Amino acid sequence: MKKLILLTFSIWFIGQTLLAQGTVEAYNRAYSLQEKFKDKVFYSNVTPQWIGKTNYFWYVRITPEGKSYVLVDANKKTRTELFDHNKLALELALATEKTINAKQLPIITVNVSTALDTIHFVYNTYKWTYLTKNNSLKKGNKITSTKEEYWGTVDTERTGKAVVSPDKKWSASVRDHNLYVKDLTTGIEKALSHEGTHDDYYSAYPYWSPDSKKLAVMRIHAAEARKLYLIESSPADQFQPKLHTRDYVKPGDVLPSRTPVIFDVASGNQKIISTDLCKDQMDLKAFEWFADSKSVLFEYNQRGHQLYRVLEIVAETGEVKPLIEETAKTFVNYTRYFRQTVNSGNEIIWMSERDNWNHLYLYDRHTGKVKNQITKGEWYVREVLNVDEKKREITFTANGMVPNEDPYLIRYYRIRFDGTGLTCLTPEEGMHQAWFSDDKKYLVDVYSTVNKAPVAVLRNAANGKIVMPLEKADISELVKIGWIAPEPFVAKGRDGKTDIWGIIYRPTNFDSAKKYPVIEYIYAGPGNQYVPKSFIAYNRNMTALAELGFIVVQMDGMGTSFRSKAFEEICYKNLKDAGFPDRIAWTKAAAARYPYMDIEHLGVFGASAGGQEAMGALLFHPEHYKAAYSSCGCHDNRMDKIWWNEQWLSYPIDSSYIAGSNVENAHLLTRPLMLVVGEMDDNVDPASTYKVCDQLIKANKDFELVVLPGVPHTMGGDYGEHKRFDFFVKNLMGVAPPSWEKVGMKK
Repeated sequence: MKKLILLTFSIWFIGQTLLAQGTVEAYNRAYSLQEKFKDKVFYSNVTPQWIGKTNYFWYVRITPEGKSYVLVDANKKTRTELFDHNKLALELALATEKTINAKQLPIITVNVSTALDTIHFVYNTYKWTYLTKNNSLKKGNKITSTKEEYWGTVDTERTGKAVVSPDKKWSASVRDHNLYVKDLTTGIEKALSHEGTHDDYYSAYPYWSPDSKKLAVMRIHAAEARKLYLIESSPADQFQPKLHTRDYVKPGDVLPSRTPVIFDVASGNQKIISTDLCKDQMDLKAFEWFADSKSVLFEYNQRGHQLYRVLEIVAETGEVKPLIEETAKTFVNYTRYFRQTVNSGNEIIWMSERDNWNHLYLYDRHTGKVKNQITKGEWYVREVLNVDEKKREITFTANGMVPNEDPYLIRYYRIRFDGTGLTCLTPEEGMHQAWFSDDKKYLVDVYSTVNKAPVAVLRNAANGKIVMPLEKADISELVKIGWIAPEPFVAKGRDGKTDIWGIIYRPTNFDSAKKYPVIEYIYAGPGNQYVPKSFIAYNRNMTALAELGFIVVQMDGMGTSFRSKAFEEICYKNLKDAGFPDRIAWTKAAAARYPYMDIEHLGVFGASAGGQEAMGALLFHPEHYKAAYSSCGCHDNRMDKIWWNEQWLSYPIDSSYIAGSNVENAHLLTRPLMLVVGEMDDNVDPASTYKVCDQLIKANKDFELVVLPGVPHTMGGDYGEHKRFDFFVKNLMGVAPPSWEKVGMKK
């Protein structure tokens, strides 16, 4: 009886603390926020466009009155209108017979001539040209849309355009699987190879030596690409369904192999290069000739990703020499890539994680040894932006260099080849994005954090000093209507030492006296970090969901990127981990600090890798996660694309693929689960979700499935968002969701 009274009181207490959460009013507030927060941030979103090789740039200035196009002369430190907005609005109105607001010009894809007298833009799907000096507007051609090529299409390299030699005397092309050259003066063509077949053929992408005397080309041993089949149930142009086919190579599939071949054009002699140093290929990257035409570089990525080499072929002899070699017991992260040959081919700048941090190294090309490490320290080089060979300087971005702040914040730096002269060009705290003038004399820097509005300045690119302020965003109107900034929150991870960084979203009517169920948005896949660092007024995945009466959180646990290699390689053969020990510690620390966070009612949602991880949270950590929404998940890594999965789980396929499989572990489900899949998902095979469903049914498990006809890879879209709202309101709040007819109004 005592237990019954306590249970009754507990249910009553939860109902009271959740009063007005998950209601019709809460739903309509949630649906209204995107429009409510729209256009309430002024003097923000500065995206400068440098004009040719000049020191002029323009950008769109967002003001309470509307948009204005601003021209800045960096040399003179002046700012003027790019053109007369009223005149252009009038001319466009006369030309189109439409009402045009000069303060909200509906033009896109703007391009400005270096003489500053001509503006090209697109309006209403047509190209337009506006001459500013004589106020002349001319309508151009209609924009024709081009279908974007599917990302997974396998380029077999069987076809390609003829490649003209540097001296313009020859062209090279492939026909009937063999390599041909044509004398462009006489038109006479000859075959350089004769042994090519359908299964062993020459690539249609040959590379000429600078002296036009030799060709480097790959001979390819073919492998058939796996196909992904998708049934579009409800196409717009016919009643009956359609079958769609995509190339889709999966882990363990047989891959083509490549053999480098060097041809002497005059004699026709060929040198077939030994592949002893590049066996078991994931890939051989294309050639780069040295200026003296005596040697050519190519790169080798071993399947399984534990070995990566830069190799040099001596053209006269066919000898292959290793120049750079990366090895790892886990994985060589080949996507952390930069290589540039400098100093007339005598040196190579190379990026590597070999010392546990991503850094730059200067190699002696002739000895294959490191001359010096260029960047060094417990921080992370993100991207090389410019290499100035004359000054022997490198401009790059990096994170983690400043102590006692968010280690993911990116700044811009310059350093000499010898590792001296490290200079920070963007010192203020924040996530920086910069645009350099063509001559690298100036840069426009825009920086912010999730809870601090953007600032835009023009800087001297030599020393980072501010030349002139541009804009400081005004968020006062946003705050007036109830916007609450997300809170960056840091707590220790699984080891009790490592900082784990995340953010906390609260509803606009937040009341610290209430209890709020918590929902985690998850994407834990290696290869990146995912918690937002820049200012944004409305986060589609988090803002509206919080408004229903939840605390919504996101964090980057171990196994994600840009901290250290040791931090990231937790994921090696262990995608099942997904940083969960860190996530659990983080949410417990947040709840300890903020008692209104009710982590006894904790949900999780995500899409793609995040969809896999959301379901995995229930299978492997049901004591912590109580409900999951999983969209388009790659639920079994044997079913997903090769390049993602073999990178982290290696090759050949082993038990690590099975250990983290939601298909194999579906029988462990004990918590509410909603699965969502787009039937036209050509990013993650939809069959991955269906195989999970098959195992759940066989294990007699209760779950919800939402199939979205005609929809590609997705979090769920508007329909899926509403389903997600209802799912969490029902399973975390214990409240019956309101009728769909009563909610969803975009107020």
